[in-house]
Amino acid sequence: MKIALIIGINHYPNGGDLYGCVNDAYSVKAILERNFDGSVNFDCKLLTASNAKESLDRGEIKDAISQLFLTKAEVALLYFAGHGHIEITGGYLLGSDAKRGDEGVSLNDILILANESKATNKVIILDSCHSGIAGNAPNIKDSALISEGITILTASTSDQYASEKNGSGVFTTLLVDALSGSASNILGDVTPGSVYAHIDQSLGAWEQRPIFKTNVRNFISLRKAAPSIELDDLRMIKDLFPTAGYEFKLDPTYEPEMKGRDAGMPDPIYDNTKIFSALQKYNRLNLLKPVDAQHMWNAAMESKSCKLTALGEHYRKLAANNRI
Repeated sequence: MKIALIIGINHYPNGGDLYGCVNDAYSVKAILERNFDGSVNFDCKLLTASNAKESLDRGEIKDAISQLFLTKAEVALLYFAGHGHIEITGGYLLGSDAKRGDEGVSLNDILILANESKATNKVIILDSCHSGIAGNAPNIKDSALISEGITILTASTSDQYASEKNGSGVFTTLLVDALSGSASNILGDVTPGSVYAHIDQSLGAWEQRPIFKTNVRNFISLRKAAPSIELDDLRMIKDLFPTAGYEFKLDPTYEPEMKGRDAGMPDPIYDNTKIFSALQKYNRLNLLKPVDAQHMWNAAMESKSCKLTALGEHYRKLAANNRI
């Protein structure tokens, strides 16, 4: 079971309203609930505050976070978009009722709840100002105290503001883009690490900088996006390339296209063209390259060969070890 608590707060009568946090919360909920094929992913609980009638106070937020981390689950994920505050005693996530920064939910308290959680994996994603302090011990600079199974991803460093643009947080826009598939591997898995890499690469050096902290044995998949290749085709890689450095010999019978053939060239053979189709998919995904030929078509027509790239060798080993 994978569960997510998603909080978005625009309404801050004492500290200045925000405008994109509720929309961001709905966007995160929509992308996390289902995988690309419609299968259930996270069971999401959504808490939002757009106006006084929907006001979310500190107590409600802390109770919901406590319940999240008390639940025994494969993954317990907390997402928060709203005002954040930092001072010498640590960081805070602010509810609608906050009149001063230290009246919010303490990030230290959230970390304690996550550290003691019954969930196997705990993921904390914060799109709020100064959120990069999450996981740090008070008064100890650049020192994180997170137990095994915890991952923290924040919109900005401890001394930066989190920006909004076009009615949405810059960080969350990139987060949703990453979860949609921009950060997936060729199998379609989107991990916390790949999400961070996508956001990090998308922001310039002078913009807000995301922070990533983790203490895990293995990265989990936050969402399944559409794979770049069918698993059956990918698993063939170990049979077509049985050893490291192996070169697969080609000839004109592998190329289905009749156009461009010289006189006397053999016609395509159906079984070979099926193999060639898989090889071309590997080539498009940078798993394979032709040897001494510009393109795969040339390699086939000139009876040359192809071999795996470093990335292709990685997936060959995974397939050989029954890891995919």
